[in-house]
Amino acid sequence: MEKNWLKSYPNGVPGEINPDHYASLVDILEESIQKYGDRPAFVNMDQVISFNELDRLTAQFASYLQSIGLKKGDAVAVMMPNLLQYPVALFGILRAGMVAVNVNPLYTARELKHQLNDSKAKAIVILKNFATTLQKIQQDVSLDKVIVTAIGDMLPAPKRWIVNFVVRHVKKMVPAYSLSNTIEFNAALSAGQGKSFTRHEMTGDDLAFLQYTGGTTGVSKGAMLTHRNMVANLEQVSAMVDPLVEDGKEVVITALPLYHIFALTANCLTFMKYGGLNVLITNPRDMPGFVKELGKYEFTVISGVNTLFNGLVNTPGFSDLNFSKLKVALGGGMAVQRAVAEHWEKVTNSTLLEGYGLTECSPVVTVNPYDIEHYTGSIGVPVPSTEVKVVGEDGNEVPMGEPGELWVKGPQVMAGYLGRPEATAEAIKDGWFATGDMGTVDEHGYFRIVDRKKDMILVSGFNVYPNEIEDVVASHPKVLEVAAVGVPHESSGEVVKIFVVKKDASLEEKELRDYCRENLTAYKVPKLVEFRDELPKTNVGKILRRELRDEQK
Repeated sequence: MEKNWLKSYPNGVPGEINPDHYASLVDILEESIQKYGDRPAFVNMDQVISFNELDRLTAQFASYLQSIGLKKGDAVAVMMPNLLQYPVALFGILRAGMVAVNVNPLYTARELKHQLNDSKAKAIVILKNFATTLQKIQQDVSLDKVIVTAIGDMLPAPKRWIVNFVVRHVKKMVPAYSLSNTIEFNAALSAGQGKSFTRHEMTGDDLAFLQYTGGTTGVSKGAMLTHRNMVANLEQVSAMVDPLVEDGKEVVITALPLYHIFALTANCLTFMKYGGLNVLITNPRDMPGFVKELGKYEFTVISGVNTLFNGLVNTPGFSDLNFSKLKVALGGGMAVQRAVAEHWEKVTNSTLLEGYGLTECSPVVTVNPYDIEHYTGSIGVPVPSTEVKVVGEDGNEVPMGEPGELWVKGPQVMAGYLGRPEATAEAIKDGWFATGDMGTVDEHGYFRIVDRKKDMILVSGFNVYPNEIEDVVASHPKVLEVAAVGVPHESSGEVVKIFVVKKDASLEEKELRDYCRENLTAYKVPKLVEFRDELPKTNVGKILRRELRDEQK
């Protein structure tokens, strides 16, 4: 295969990286602590922690985890939005030689139970706001310890007391809960104070993350991302942006949640490596509050999904911000719409660069070069040491410009799905990861996504799999048959629509929607419900989702 995209690389960007440059993410963290010391690493709610403070706090947390009997390779879950506790817990887990399991805090009890059992997590760090979710299933999972934290826990007194009081008693955001085997996050840090942790020698083959992703079966699978996978992707991303980035001087806006692989790699880990400051936004949905926060920083980098950028450019006050230092605006997670990209460019005088990645690829596969002048509509070129080919149904490459499935090969491709050798073998063929996404490539090596091979629905950058929706809806006693599809939506890209055949004529839309809310994360809940007498099927009885989807266009 000719890597014709290398000719499209800006000067100074290498064609290959060394995925073994560092043995582990811990080596990169420790190097950054040595290099950047008192420089700020993370800020949230105006509270800053420096690299030296990150060193101390993560060492304390690592020591605590080891003190309660957890061993190298044990899985520890983290379930919270973007708070200072997140990087402290995350890097503490990795320094202890353990595996981080990122959990969406909006998960229902059913979803949480599956992820904790599948990953065999021994402990969880959870924000108290979501403790009732864990309470419902604690008897069904095997957690040795539950570490609970409140939103303001990393803030200095008296601000900590005020924030936690307001969140709990004024805003009523923390429902009463009852959990066993708990310890407060700050108490865990105190317990690790003054004690050293055992720093295990990590190799590239050791697992760093179990990052959960949906599947066409509807069962969420744990992508096994090794330290080598993650180090490789950091080296690849760094290679693409290195000519732009100044060590110790970048300020990156981290509004996407850190439990999402995009923000985890592109923001948290990449700019930790560069000694940059991650500005953690806890609630980006509060757009006026988000814009006010942006006004406090001369930010140089921002990443997000299309809906985030669209929300910002349409929020009063955003256009008045100072964009003179902005170098990179990176869009991913879902397709960036041309109208949004052009509006962004007009307001900020910076190009919105679109990239493409998947959880199974740690995640970055392609990105537009930083020196393009305008939005192109493409997902860019493969990052260094990465091959991408466009494959037809017969498994052979298709002619240039013709659509086919994108296959990816590179050191960032996962080790496989945890405990699912058949799913792994289906996804990875001779080292090539079959993405399930349909795309094209041009003569300059620029790729475009044209369609999705799978029936996946993309809601605000999050993967929603129809089988999971259908399993939940079909479990309602008044439902006979159901099919779930994605239909276009102007703000979220797509929304879920279900077609339902009733078993009981008394079934109403509200009853069904309420049932879905109990069992599905909010973005997965069907926004549209249509009752039908029958659903289109193949001659073997398989429901034809595509036919239903095509009707909606």
